[in-house]
Amino acid sequence: MAKTPAQRIRKHGAKAVVPEHGLPPVISSRTPQRAQSNSNLIVIAGVVASVFLFWYLHLLTLNQMTQLSNGLAMPDSLIGGFSADYAAQLHAAMDDDARGQLNYVHKTAGTLFPLIFGLSWLLLIGTRVTKKEFRWALWTLPLLFAVVRLWGNVTIDAALAPTVPDAGAVALASALTVAGWVLLLLSLLAGGAAVFLRRRPAPRSAPLP
Repeated sequence: MAKTPAQRIRKHGAKAVVPEHGLPPVISSRTPQRAQSNSNLIVIAGVVASVFLFWYLHLLTLNQMTQLSNGLAMPDSLIGGFSADYAAQLHAAMDDDARGQLNYVHKTAGTLFPLIFGLSWLLLIGTRVTKKEFRWALWTLPLLFAVVRLWGNVTIDAALAPTVPDAGAVALASALTVAGWVLLLLSLLAGGAAVFLRRRPAPRSAPLP
């Protein structure tokens, strides 16, 4: 029968050989390469979801909404903005049900697109830009895009609600629409810059003479 460590010490004193009972080392399969691969998969999924939502919102749903407005484009699709006269024409062409459908689009796809795009671009930039100041500068663009687009949804619905659209409300909705498109383009450029900076090889040092 094997003796316990205490029995060994009592019998042999300081010469007792006590086996060490250490905890087994913790073996983790998580490596920097695997963590980077996981983040890349999340970024790719976010980019794919953003592209799909852009297609669904602007190229499918809002384009189909023109059937309810006698061919007039929805304000969200007007890159150059719109005037109070255009808002009045759109209000006259759309009945309450059509404006309700536009409001529903704003609450669903119109909300999901800027949120998912903004989060995806934050992760894209954050995983590829290491310099803190530059990373925050690029992060500002998708953050502002999401805020402006969500705010623009509300202002467009408010501008189209009254029979005679308020000029101030229309001007605000138009400005937010233009700003949203500009910020979307700048965010795409920021994402491209982040990918380019990550892939650019580091300069080789000159060989010593």
